[in-house]
Parts: sequence; structure tokens; C-alpha cells
Amino acid sequence: MERRKFLLALGAISYLKTRLFSGINSWRELMKKAIHTDKAPKAIGPYSQAIVANGFIFVSGQVPLDPVKGEIVGSTIEEQAHQVLKNIQAILEAAGSSMANVVKATVYLADINDFAKMNAVYSQYFSEPYPARAAFQVARLPKDVKIEIEVIALGGPEMMPLVK
Repeated sequence: MERRKFLLALGAISYLKTRLFSGINSWRELMKKAIHTDKAPKAIGPYSQAIVANGFIFVSGQVPLDPVKGEIVGSTIEEQAHQVLKNIQAILEAAGSSMANVVKATVYLADINDFAKMNAVYSQYFSEPYPARAAFQVARLPKDVKIEIEVIALGGPEMMPLVK
């Protein structure tokens, strides 16, 4: 009798394992979605403007490119920071979110001495509670721009994973 119970339990575990793991791939496919908008620069490589996954929006690093002309906007850190944040805002809106839902930002600066000027512009796009943030100087940025920013934001309730 004990052997029979053991075999039934083993069969049940095997069945559940198969059911659980067979749904993971289809669940991942449903929960990972690329975001694209013409209101922000097109991806110029093998990446997406943003990815929605598990209720979060992961926005790729944005540089100060004009989405229509494809040219760098501005020569000052302030002008470039405004364009970068406008690009991020457009991507988040295309994903059904907003700057108010940003939970983490990473700022890459060509010159850390531009931090205070960047911060003044940055504060115009975010309100309390402010996103967590890291900012640092890097050796070089694409197209020799002065700034690049990437963010992670919360999506709306329609993006939350469904419990099956």
C-alpha cells in the first residue's frame, strides 16, 4: 500500500511539474512586449525603445535625438536633457504610462560637472516621490552627446501578470 501511495504522489508531482513549466513559455510571451512610437527616436540597433514585462516598462537609454529629423538636439546640457526626457516621456505614454510612474532612472553624463544643470532640468519632469536614481560620468556616449538616460517605470493594471 505504501508503494502505491508513493507512486501516486510521484505521478502527481510529475504532472504538476509538467503543467507548471509548460505554461511558463506562453506566459513569458504574453508578458514581454516591445513598445514603439514615432514620437521618440527609432532604435538604431538590435534593441527596442522599451519592453513591457511583468507590469514594468524598461525604457532603453535615450539620447537627445530629434525623432523626426534624426539629428542631435541642442549643444548645451540643458537642451539635450530636455530632449532626452521628452523622448522618454513619449515612450512611456506609448506604453500607457507616464513620468509619474518612473521608479528608477540611470543618468549617464559625458561630464560630471554638468550634474547640477542636468538636475535642474530633470526636476522639471519628476515630482515626489522621486524615482531612485544613479548618475555618473562615462568615457563616451553615442554620437558624442552630453547625456543619456534610461528608466524603469510601473505600467498600468492591464500590464500586471494574471494569476492562473
